[in-house]
Parts: sequence; structure tokens; C-alpha cells
Amino acid sequence: MTAAPTGATAAASPWAAGSSPWAAGSSPWAAGAWGRVPALRAVQGLASGLHAAFIFFACFAFSDASPYDLVAIPTIVLWLALGIRLHRGALPLVLLLLAYLTAMGIALLPYLNEPLSVTWTVQLFYLAATCIFFAMLYADDTQARIEVALKAYTASCVLSAGLGIVGYLQLLGIEDLFYKYGRASGTFQDPNVFGSFLTLGALYLIHRLLSGATRWPILSLLSLVVVMAGIFLSFSRGSWGGTVVAVAVMVVALYTTSRSRALRRRIVTLGLVTIGFGAVALAGLLSIDSVAQTFQTRAAVTQDYDEGETGRFGNQIRGMGMLLEEPLGLGPLRWRQIFNLEPHNSYIGSFANGGWLAGAAFIALVAATSFVGFRLMLRPSPYRAYAQIVFPALLMFFLQAMQIDVEKWRHVYMMLGMVWALEVARLRAAPAPLTLLLPRRIGGHPSVAAPSGAGGAREKRVGGRGEVSGTKVRP
Repeated sequence: MTAAPTGATAAASPWAAGSSPWAAGSSPWAAGAWGRVPALRAVQGLASGLHAAFIFFACFAFSDASPYDLVAIPTIVLWLALGIRLHRGALPLVLLLLAYLTAMGIALLPYLNEPLSVTWTVQLFYLAATCIFFAMLYADDTQARIEVALKAYTASCVLSAGLGIVGYLQLLGIEDLFYKYGRASGTFQDPNVFGSFLTLGALYLIHRLLSGATRWPILSLLSLVVVMAGIFLSFSRGSWGGTVVAVAVMVVALYTTSRSRALRRRIVTLGLVTIGFGAVALAGLLSIDSVAQTFQTRAAVTQDYDEGETGRFGNQIRGMGMLLEEPLGLGPLRWRQIFNLEPHNSYIGSFANGGWLAGAAFIALVAATSFVGFRLMLRPSPYRAYAQIVFPALLMFFLQAMQIDVEKWRHVYMMLGMVWALEVARLRAAPAPLTLLLPRRIGGHPSVAAPSGAGGAREKRVGGRGEVSGTKVRP
């Protein structure tokens, strides 16, 4: 048995005077410094860092594989090890995704020898898995985690938009870097995806400026200018229209749910000022010949590739007739091989790639998420502000899905998981229903109450505690 240290021994210990055992120059790790590091906190810090990086890297989409995908697996595995759970409120999302993926898997079976179809389907399964992960991650500690995610996402928007502006102005002198087809593309392959990606960042900045939640309004305003310039220079009709719709939905939701007259005046005033400055900025940009020419071309309702029997709309009309005779669809990615063009419509594409079941599941997923999203924006809850930012951006993608293929866009699945996580958090934060005590019936008539101790509400002892036996009802 080891004896307790004497006073002299204790005084000789380096900890007694508050000094470190490696003050004399010995290695801190050799002296056992690792034992003083709280391991769980370190792992949680690593998980939080991976989470922020995971979201930030969403803007890097130069190729099919990106840093986003490299960080995805360790991030998901680590957070699952830390104990995130799937809550009941997210089950509709999971079931609809499973139905969608099951149909895709069945439709793939005749084409397992085609590498492109197999790769496309595997990527779809992976993106659906990230969606479920986001629904699990943000269901707990919701406000803190979504705040980190939105900040990381907005930072990635500012970076990508800044690079898009630099590329459009050809400041680097490198052809096609951050610039494609005469349009800003930022860190994306497609200017259309680039412009739409920026919308959520713009909504986050606008919401914080309108609500006065930002600590650095000047920095937020400058960041918003960069992001909005990136959206404009993408010359994407879908991004322009989608951003206008998303901002309008968010502002109307914020205005109607606010009980503060001062906040409502602030929203109206800043809205009018923003429209005025936006009109001036647009006029200034259109005074540049190259910008005006591209704007005039892109602002047309239809483009050359839209029209004609073999154009986008002609293919869609012919393809829908074919899909009526194909319950299992044409097979993943087979539309491209038949028409030499993508369907450019995710609703038609879901029927084409996975058949009737996949198409119905996709439409049901959009409808269910829209119902949940509008309810989150309008009902009082601790998470309403985040719903007013995230859901309008996701709604924009649901609308854009009618004229572009969004089912392979990583950030769409992130927003989808966020909305359902907010719904889970709202359900868990809702107060429990009240329990009322009703008298039991006497003689079969509900209007006659039993006296105390005669079969009515009565107290009984269970385990030494008094409990009331009665009838529970939900108001």
C-alpha cells in the first residue's frame, strides 16, 4: 500500500506551487499532458470542424468529385459515432427517399453493364444518404449547428461569387477559369448551378440585415453586394427568377410573422432602399456593352436549344408520350442517350429515370416538404427564423426543377435535410398536451359525476406516491 505524501513531499511536488512538471525543460507529452486533454471534447471539436468544412466545400464543384465528397465520409462516420439519432419526425423524408431510391434501383437492373447509368445511380444513393445525415445532425442542438452551417455556407458563397466576378472581368488573364460561355461560373462547372447556389447565402445575409441580427452590418452588406453581383453575372434566368421569388417569400414571411411595428417599418424602408440601389446598379451594369448584350440574349424567354421538335420542349412532349407506356421508366440516364439532351426537368426526369414509382415519390417529397416548410415559416417556434431562410431557397429549387435537372445538386439535399430537421426540432420543442380530469360515468350517463371515493377521480397510492386516476383527453 502506498502511503500518502508527507507535507515535505507535497511541497516538493511541482503541482503544489502551481508550476508545471515540465517547467525544467522536459517534454510536456512525456510528462503526461495527453492525460489532461478531455478526449470527448477534442473529438467533438474535430467533429464540429469537419462539419463546417463539409458545408464550406460545397462550393467547389469543378468536377464530379470534390473536397465536399472527401470530407463527407469522415464527417458522417464521426457524427454517427457521437450518437446523432433519427427522430420520428423525419420518417416521412426517409420513407419517400427509400421509395424513390428503390424505384431507381429496379430501373437500373437491365442496364448494369452501362457504367454511366451505374455511376449516376450510386451518386444518387450517396446524396440521399447525406440528406438523411443532415436531417439527423440538425435535429439536435438545432440552433447552434444550423447557425454554423449557414455561416460556413455563406462564406463559401462569398468566395465563389468573388472568384466568379474576377473570372468574368478576366482579371487573372486565364481563359475559362471561373468563367464559362461568357458568364461567371465561380467554382462551378455550370453558371446555372453557380447562380442558384448563391441564393441561400443571399437570403441569410438579407434576413440578418432586415432583422438587425448581424453584429457587423457593413461587412454583411458588402458580402451581400458580392453575392448578388455573382448571381447577376451568372446570367442564369432560373437563378434570377428563383432569387427574386425566394427573397419575396422570405420578406413576406418575416413581415407577416413579426409583431414589432419597428421591425415592419425597417423591412419596408430597407426594402425600398434596396430596390432603388438595385435599379441604379442594374442600369450601371447595362451601360457596359458586353454586359448589356449578354443580358439581352439571356433574358429571352426561350433559347435556341429550347425550340423545335428536337429542342428541350419538343423532347419533353415526345418523351412524356413514351413514359406513359413505360411503368419502370427508361432507366437511369437513358433519356440522354435517346434524345441526345438531358430532360432539363427533374419531375419528368424522375419518371424517365425510375418509372412511375420514382416520379410519384419525387412529387410527394416536394409536396410534403413544401407543406412542412410553409408551416415552419409561419408558426411560432424557436426555429422559425431559420425556416424563413432555408425553405425559400429550397422552394426556389423546387420551382427551378421544372426547367433544369436539380436531382444531382449537393446543396439541394443539404437544404432538404435542414428543413426536415427543423420540423423535428419544432415537434420536440412543442409543449406537451394538457391532461384534464373528467369524472367517470354513473349509471351510464356522462352528466352525473361520481362522488369522491365512489368511482370518480380518486387518489391511490403507487410506490408511496399519490396518483390521480381519471380520464385523459387532449384539448
